[in-house]
Parts: sequence; C-alpha cells; structure tokens
Amino acid sequence: MTDPSNAPTTDDAPAADIILSGRGIRRAFPVGERSLEILHGVDLELGRGQRISLMGASGAGKTTLLNILGLLDRPTEGEVWLDGLSAWTLTTPERAQLRNTSIGFVFQFYHLLAELNALENALLPAMIALPHVAYRHKREEYEGKAVAMLERFGLGDRLKHRPGQLSGGEQQRVAIARALLLDPPLIIADEPTGNLDSSTGERVLELLFDEQETRNTALLLVTHDRRLAQRCERMVHMEDGLIQADSTLTIPT
Repeated sequence: MTDPSNAPTTDDAPAADIILSGRGIRRAFPVGERSLEILHGVDLELGRGQRISLMGASGAGKTTLLNILGLLDRPTEGEVWLDGLSAWTLTTPERAQLRNTSIGFVFQFYHLLAELNALENALLPAMIALPHVAYRHKREEYEGKAVAMLERFGLGDRLKHRPGQLSGGEQQRVAIARALLLDPPLIIADEPTGNLDSSTGERVLELLFDEQETRNTALLLVTHDRRLAQRCERMVHMEDGLIQADSTLTIPT
C-alpha cells in the first residue's frame, strides 16, 4: 500500500487525530433516463477513540453513506479520508488493502464463512492482508492473538466450531474478533445487535464498547435503537440524504 508519507495530500487534509473524514459526499444512481440522488452533500468526521451513533429511518441514506465511508462504494462527488489517506486517489488494490487493515466491519448478520471454523474466520483479515508466504511466517503470531481474543470473549471451547454450530451471540463475538484482529483505527458496526435477543445483544454490545475503549479505536455505530445511540459521544441523525442533527452527548457511567 502507498506509504502515508508519499500519499496524495491537499491543503485541507484532516487533522492528524481525525481517523475518518467524509466531505461533500453526494451519491446518485441512474434510474431510467434520470438520476436519483440519495446523498445530497454529507460531511462527517470521526476522531481517534471517538464513538458516534448514526440514526435515521429506512431510506434516509444511512446504508449508502456507510458503504462510501467504508470504501465499498465510490461517491458521485466528495472526498473520503481514512487514517490520513485520501481513499479515492489510491489504486483499487491500495484501497482494498487500506479497507482491510484500517477498518473493522461488524454486521447485523455476521457474514462469517460457513466453511471455516471460528478461529479461521477470525484470522481472515490477516490471511487477506499478507501474501501467502508472509502469512505462513506470521501465522503462529496471528493465531496466538486470535485464540487469546476468542478465549477472552468466552469462546475458548468453540475455536473449531463452524458458524452453523454457534449461536447468534457466539457468531457475533467471532465477527468482533475478526474486526479487531489487525487493530484497525476504525470500527464500523451496522446494527450489531439487531439480530440478537436483548440480553445477548447487551452482552455483545458491552464487549464491543469495552474493546473500543481499551484500544482507543474510533467507532461508527449504525442503529435504530435510541437508547443504544445515547451511549455514544455523538448522535448523528440522517433524513432525506442529509445530516439533520449532530448532538454531543454525555456517555452514562
């Protein structure tokens, strides 16, 4: 990947403590002979160690914005900076590498690979990030890290279990371990407890928040649950493709 010291820069590059910066983001999709604009110029910044919740009704543009900030989709207009790099000035392989090493994704439906066991799923980011020979040399190091994390998450006796043999809460804990394996500066969590019962969801949420605080990782949390959103430092509300409110909160102790 491009060395950050040689990365393309602009005069208005984000400050060093800003992990994620989206500026003037617009996204339009062709519909027949016309263009349907979903995002109308969104600005959002997330600092190191900061926790932000993103709320809004279905159709507000949350998923579209999340895909762009997560480097999964290119904006029609605007810029995305991640960990000091202007993402859309990078080549496709460089951007894929940046996404894998700098963002940990946690999804509502886990997205674990059915043919891999819990340990192998947690190791996926390292397998992708390193060439085959390099990964073989560092495999023991990464396996030790993944095993320690899964044991800490209460999954020490589930390492060889495949996703179909795990409960929803166990699968989400594996997904969190996968997201954290490479110590990314940013976690994007899209409704991480939306597929879990309230008790299991609360335990998973506490685990995610504890890891985020311990690692000083930035967290962008998408949720429909206002109670959950209020546990973040900032609560951002989207409506009709725009940010309508951005509130600073006091996190309950």
